[in-house]
Amino acid sequence: MKKEFFSTLEGLLDIEDSNALRTSFADFYEDFKAKKFYLESDTDSKDCKEFGTLKLCKAQIVSPLKINRPKKVCSINTTAKILHSVAHIECSAIILALDTAYRFKGMPLRFYEDWLEVASEEIRHFALLEELLCELGYKYGDFSVHNKLFEALCATSKDLSVRLGVVHRGLEAKGLDANPFVLTKLLQTTLPITKKLKEVFDIILCDEIGHVSKGDKWWRLTLNTLKTPYSFVDLCKEFEYFTLAGKVMNIDARLKAGFSQEELEQMQDYFHKRA
Repeated sequence: MKKEFFSTLEGLLDIEDSNALRTSFADFYEDFKAKKFYLESDTDSKDCKEFGTLKLCKAQIVSPLKINRPKKVCSINTTAKILHSVAHIECSAIILALDTAYRFKGMPLRFYEDWLEVASEEIRHFALLEELLCELGYKYGDFSVHNKLFEALCATSKDLSVRLGVVHRGLEAKGLDANPFVLTKLLQTTLPITKKLKEVFDIILCDEIGHVSKGDKWWRLTLNTLKTPYSFVDLCKEFEYFTLAGKVMNIDARLKAGFSQEELEQMQDYFHKRA
């Protein structure tokens, strides 16, 4: 007998422990790929503020302005602090992908396949970063974090086009911009994990290009259903609080993910004037 997809997924979003979520998601994903769920549902989605997964990180939540971002990697502690911030982004990305699959009903099967695949890869990234933290003698939750990605989750919970544009095409692509700079900083360390650091960040970059590509595809499809389509720069302006691009954009990665050269030039012009 088939199970109801959305209520089962809601159960995953109520899990408060990362190891339990990893195990439960693996079982859920296998069942999904084996076509053991039906996608029909007439129930309302739960408010994102009520999810248990928001407690996955046991660290103190502080303002982004109060996060101390090391400029140089000069100790095990600073290396761990940088890795922890990336792990927090990946952990948040798990929730974002799962919520997109959960919250927006009535989409084609491929939509749910795409976002569960993204969630699966985000879980893998998080596990790889946890391993690196463990090798340094730390764990996820040892440093303060901000909740800006959770704010993006809530701010985009009512509109699929906005969710896809802001989160999966905007903030995910911002990760493409940051990846090479963070890796360069981490490779300053003399610790014996530099080879593994590069391997992990290369995996993340490759996968994230695919994630942004999925966001790009579905965002463009949803735009076609709107009476008044808008540009991505329009979205950058409306949601300027989230700053939907890095200071230096990873042009090559963004082009691979679906951005056009013209669009990137418009974005560069907007963010340059804004600065």
